[in-house]
Amino acid sequence: MKVTAIRILKDNYVWALIDEEKKTALIIDPGEAQPVIDFLQQHHLHLLAILVTHHHWDHTNGIEAIKRQFPVPVYGPANENITGLTHPLSETESITIEGFPASIAILDIPGHTSGHIAYYLQGKLFCGDTLFAAGCGRLFEGTATEMKDSLQKIMSLPDETEIYCAHEYTVNNLRFAQLVEKDNAAITERIKQVNELRHQNKPSLPSTLKEEKETNPFLRCELATVKSSVEKHAGEKFDNSVEVFKALRKWKDSF
Repeated sequence: MKVTAIRILKDNYVWALIDEEKKTALIIDPGEAQPVIDFLQQHHLHLLAILVTHHHWDHTNGIEAIKRQFPVPVYGPANENITGLTHPLSETESITIEGFPASIAILDIPGHTSGHIAYYLQGKLFCGDTLFAAGCGRLFEGTATEMKDSLQKIMSLPDETEIYCAHEYTVNNLRFAQLVEKDNAAITERIKQVNELRHQNKPSLPSTLKEEKETNPFLRCELATVKSSVEKHAGEKFDNSVEVFKALRKWKDSF
């Protein structure tokens, strides 16, 4: 399986999962139709299905136009209202799509939205707007506890898991991460690597879960260095890592 980023809107990625031998594909989070249709046609790919992580418009607006040209099933979260959805999913399920060579596990990861899900297959996690490279999504519908629990669930996956999020936010996220942990050498090194990729107009993704554990402050709220930095910024002490996470997210919102 090959994974390719289709760039849409300002900084979104639609992920195309491609079986190069059979010339078939799945697409994830099509917030815009025409770039996806053009990509499929240019590469002579037969679309098998559309997968959606959550209901926000920049992940769903292309569904109807794509379906008019490619009448395929649409998989997505059971607990969210998504126009065109044909196969509602929850964590108790894994799916097999006819013609695609892998079973796909479903993870419930609420926080950014109330019903957000992720897709996990062949060591790759497609996590929408929950976990970003060096960051996490805003809390639009869920609570800090829900989001932290969702990130904890992701952290239980193997360290070599490849993280495919839906936005190119990495440069800004790393700047914030360095503000939180000024002495974290892994963040400094990652900034160099990501800047080089972006200067070449290449995606900064995927990252690995190991990288995220080393450089993503939202996965490091239990650490004394992160707790101290957040407390200093907030001007108050926190009793547990959820409180640290909540204050860290508030800090990032104003960054």
